[in-house]
Amino acid sequence: MSWDFLEPEEGGGDSLGLAASFRRVPGGAAAYFEEAQAGVIRSLVSQIAELVSADSTVAELAESGADDAVEAELGLSSHAEPPEDPVLARLLPDGYRDDPRASAEFRRYTEESLRSSKVASAQSVLASLPAAGGEVLLSEPECQLWLRALNDVRLALSVRLGITDENEDLSEHLTADDPRSAYVWVYQWLAYLQDSLIEALT
Repeated sequence: MSWDFLEPEEGGGDSLGLAASFRRVPGGAAAYFEEAQAGVIRSLVSQIAELVSADSTVAELAESGADDAVEAELGLSSHAEPPEDPVLARLLPDGYRDDPRASAEFRRYTEESLRSSKVASAQSVLASLPAAGGEVLLSEPECQLWLRALNDVRLALSVRLGITDENEDLSEHLTADDPRSAYVWVYQWLAYLQDSLIEALT
């Protein structure tokens, strides 16, 4: 995941109109997104969906043609170890870090459903957010899917940015020529957007 498309245009993050946020409406929440905002969100959640589904057990079995395997029938994962990709490892964490055997068993029974739920959340965002931008009206169940998808994107970005503390203001420590500086404003905007959606639901 390179996120090369996130290189800021002249004017930096302001080009996305960072004032966009969710508001409470009967039965859920709503927000208006400019085309640039919609493009960033759609691209990021699409990459998350692609990442978590690329090496899933179901995908591997489909590629090999072994669609009648026990793993596929029972929804079990064939993976016993954490993913090597640091972003994927953050999205699919160990259940028992101090017990490799228990962690492997936990992963076997939960990883595929976790992958599926993340893909479903991403697909919900893609289905409700027009590529050209516009008004988005979400039911409460859709709001929960959006929150999960936005959280997955922020987790992925935090790995790429090297953020270890959610409250850490990385912009204070980065120089203008640091390649990570181009992504900090996206991370901050998504945090603002996520918070506005939570507030709209409470």
